[in-house]
Amino acid sequence: MAFNFGAPSGTSGTAAAPAAPAGGFGGFGTTSTTAGSAFSFSAPANTGTTGLFGGTQNKGFGFGTGFGTTTGTSTGLGTGLGTGLGFGGFNTQQQQQQTTLGGLFSQPTQAPTQSNQLINTASALSAPTLLGDERDAILAKWNQLQAFWGTGKGYFNNNIPPVEFTQENPFCRFKAVGYSCMPSNKDEDGLVVLVFNKKETDIRSQQQQLVESLHKILGGNQALTVNVEGIKTLPDDQTEVVIYVVERSPNGTSRRVPATTLYAHFEQANVKTQLQQLGVTLSMTRTELSPAQIKQLLQNPPAGVDPIIWEQAKVDNPDSEKLIPVPMVGFKELLRRLKVQDQMTKQHQTRLDDKKQIISEDISELQKNQTTTMAKIAQYKRKLMDLSHRTLQVLIKQEIQRKSGYAIQADEEQLRVQLDTIQCELNAPTQFKGRLNELMSQIRMQNHFGAVKSEEKYYIDADLLREIKQHLKQQQEGLSHLISIIKDDLEDIKLVEHGLNETIHIRGGAFS
Repeated sequence: MAFNFGAPSGTSGTAAAPAAPAGGFGGFGTTSTTAGSAFSFSAPANTGTTGLFGGTQNKGFGFGTGFGTTTGTSTGLGTGLGTGLGFGGFNTQQQQQQTTLGGLFSQPTQAPTQSNQLINTASALSAPTLLGDERDAILAKWNQLQAFWGTGKGYFNNNIPPVEFTQENPFCRFKAVGYSCMPSNKDEDGLVVLVFNKKETDIRSQQQQLVESLHKILGGNQALTVNVEGIKTLPDDQTEVVIYVVERSPNGTSRRVPATTLYAHFEQANVKTQLQQLGVTLSMTRTELSPAQIKQLLQNPPAGVDPIIWEQAKVDNPDSEKLIPVPMVGFKELLRRLKVQDQMTKQHQTRLDDKKQIISEDISELQKNQTTTMAKIAQYKRKLMDLSHRTLQVLIKQEIQRKSGYAIQADEEQLRVQLDTIQCELNAPTQFKGRLNELMSQIRMQNHFGAVKSEEKYYIDADLLREIKQHLKQQQEGLSHLISIIKDDLEDIKLVEHGLNETIHIRGGAFS
């Protein structure tokens, strides 16, 4: 299982999924499953909408962690598209057409309800009639402040419920539009993103147990194989795991399970509960958008975003083929975007440091190879010159034998005259011979004082060097043996001298 660290950067939509219990992967290998023995690619049992962009659950949409962290131009930082904002918010704008575009939007727009909501909001901000005196003006300013902040309730009439101010309301000031990368993977690639509320080190240390647990959740079918495409660290001690499932047929062929089919299985109520027990907080597909989907998203501004700002964001898009404008609402989303960018900056710096280390090692190795190569080239040059001289000598001897007994020919006579002329020029005192003698004297002088500096080092053949070492070793052994013989002879001489001295002393005593 190879880890692909080149996955698109950025995360989004981590707030929509329910929080899973903290802790380790304690349930690995022991999780009970009720999905049956075969992998059932049925529709999710707990989805509250029939379309992809429904109003309740949009976690299957292929954005989220697949989006990059490209910063927007002039309108603020970009953000990822996911369940945090939800594409369901895009459907709350007033729409002139009730078209489904192939089932993307299954719920018709409720224009009267939105119109009443807008009227009530305007009344709460401009002319509340709650108290009937000058305090209504103060209440209007307070409602304006709440609307600008994007939180609270706006009371404006005793007979009408208050207006709930959210960050999606048109008057909220803490909004911006940025850009996120669109995924480029096909549905046939089968990539599904699982976000765990665990650290990357914990995921990697128990990766095999995680794969086995996911296989059990899929029904334990032996024809299915769970593979990990990549693991990436996310902010707030979360980890993104990209997986795909390979299905083997009885005839030996294999294929990847489509991403939408695998995601639909994960969204079933019982399967989703088991994933939450493993620590999964979010699951989504990583698939590209169709041109119709992109067009529909760009035509309808998100909830609370001014249409003029949305149109300007589309004009300022630096790369409309790869990036899509997305809203950022509130400081929480801005903080999340900042954390994602900081995380990706650290990962890029780590990769850059690793690349620097690898490049430095490669440069050192190349320098060593260059030095070795230069030495070998010099050696081969000397060998080539030696072989050229030997070849010339062989040719000379062969030519002498071939011309033996023949008279000197005209071309040979001409060549001899040229050689004699060159020899005379060389032997002339003021010509090349004098200069050569001067150079030779300088070379001898430099050799005498040991100041010769040559760019090339002489090379001694290994066999010749071995013979020299062996000869010097033998000479040293011979000298050692000779020294030992001399020492023995000196000991003998001393012993003889001592014996002679004793004999003379005895004789002298006898004569006395």
